[in-house]
Amino acid sequence: MVTDDDLLSRTRAAVWHPCTQMKQLEANPPLAIARGEGPWLIDPDGRRYLDAISSWWVNLFGHCNPRINAAITDQLGRIEHVMLAGATHAPVVDLSERLAQLTGLGHAFYGSDGSSATEIALKMSAHYWRNAGQAEKNEFISLKNGYHGETVGALSVTDIPLFKRTYEPLLRHSVQVPTPDARLAEPGESAEAFALRCAAMLEAHLAEHAARTAAFIIEPLVQGAAGMAMYHPVYLSRARELCDQYGVHLIADEIAVGFGRTGTMFACEQAPPLSLAGAGIKTVKPDFICLSKGITGGYLPLSAVLTTDAVYAAFYGDATAQGFLHSHSYTGNPLACRAALAVLDIFESDGIIAANREKAAQFTRLLDEVSAHPRVRHFRQCGMIWAFDVADVQPDFAAHFHRVALAHGVFIRPIGSTVYVMPPYVTSADEVRGLAQTLLVCLDHPDV
Repeated sequence: MVTDDDLLSRTRAAVWHPCTQMKQLEANPPLAIARGEGPWLIDPDGRRYLDAISSWWVNLFGHCNPRINAAITDQLGRIEHVMLAGATHAPVVDLSERLAQLTGLGHAFYGSDGSSATEIALKMSAHYWRNAGQAEKNEFISLKNGYHGETVGALSVTDIPLFKRTYEPLLRHSVQVPTPDARLAEPGESAEAFALRCAAMLEAHLAEHAARTAAFIIEPLVQGAAGMAMYHPVYLSRARELCDQYGVHLIADEIAVGFGRTGTMFACEQAPPLSLAGAGIKTVKPDFICLSKGITGGYLPLSAVLTTDAVYAAFYGDATAQGFLHSHSYTGNPLACRAALAVLDIFESDGIIAANREKAAQFTRLLDEVSAHPRVRHFRQCGMIWAFDVADVQPDFAAHFHRVALAHGVFIRPIGSTVYVMPPYVTSADEVRGLAQTLLVCLDHPDV
C-alpha cells in the first residue's frame, strides 16, 4: 500500500513541481492524492479535500466522471493516437465542427495546453499579416497584469513580474495597456466608466502604433493570475470596435474563462457590439479564440485556436511556406478529443449554463458571511468564480491560508493576498456551506 510518507519522499527525490520553490516542500509538503470523486480529492489514508479551485481551473464535472470515463474508454478500443499531418479521425472532426458552432469561428488548430494556444494565435496573427503583404505588423499589445502562459512567446505578452523578470532577455518586446480591473477605479467611478476610460488609453496607443501592431490579446472579463481581476464587458465591446477601426486582430484568451466559468459558454458572449447592435449581431466575436483548461473536463491536455475565414484564407495557396507550419506530435489526440466531446455533451444534455446561473446565485448567498468579514475587501463574483482580497496579510499569507484550509478539508491556493473559489460545477450547496465555514476559520486564524 502506498502511504503519504512514501509518496512525499519519492516526489521530493524525483519530481520537479511547477510554480514551486522545491526547498519549501521540506516544510510544506504537497498533498498526496490517491483518487478523486466528484469535487473531492482523496489522499492515501482516505482523507477528503474539497477541490475548491478545480485542480488549477480545469475540472468542470468532477473527478472520475463516469460519462467522460466511458468516452475515453470507448476511444481506447478504437485508436489512441495518429498524427494529424497527413491523417484525420472522427473525434477531431466532430470536435472541430462543434467548437465552430459554439464560437462562430472555424478551422480549429490544436495544441496541448494554454501556453501553446497562445503561441499558435500570436504566430498565426503575425503570419497572416506577412501573407497579406504587411510583414511590419508583427508587434503585440496586452493588458497590464495579464497572463497568457509561460513559454517564450506567451510570456512575452504576459505581465506578471514573478514569472517574467528572470526570462526578460529571452523575450520579445510587447506593450501593456492599462487594465480595466474594476478595483482600480477612482472613488465614485463606476466599473463601466473606468472600463471606457481604459479603452480610451487603448485607442491612444492604437492611433499611434497600429501600423506595426498585429494583435491585441486579452483575457475576457477576468484576469486570472492578476488575482481574479474582473472588469466591465463594455471594455471588450470597445476593444472590438477599436481593433476593427485600426486593422488589428483581437485575440480572446478564453483558456481560463471559457466553458461556462463566467456564466456564459464563453466570456466574449457577455459583450454586445456597440455599433452593430441593430444588425442582428448579439455578441463580440474575436478574430482568434484560445481554448484549453476545461475543454476536456480536466482529463487530458488539449488546447485549440479557432479563427475567422479571412485569416484561414490568407494561408490557403500553393506555396508550402504560405501555410501555417506549426505542429506537435500529439496535435488533435483522439483520446483528448473524445473527452472534450463528452464535456460538450454534458453541457448540452444537462443544461449546464442555465443550471450554473442558479447555482451561482445560491452560492453567492452562501458566501454572504465571508463577504461581510472585516478582513475582506472587494468581494466579487463572475459566473462560477468568486474572489476577495484580504486586508492586513502577513508574509507568506497564501501558504498559511493554504495549510489551514487543508487542515479543514479544503484544497485552495490564494494568489498573493487574493483568495478565490472556482469549484467544479458538480459541487453542491452543502459542500459550499462547508467551504464558507472553512474560509471564515482561515480568516480568523491567528497564523493567517
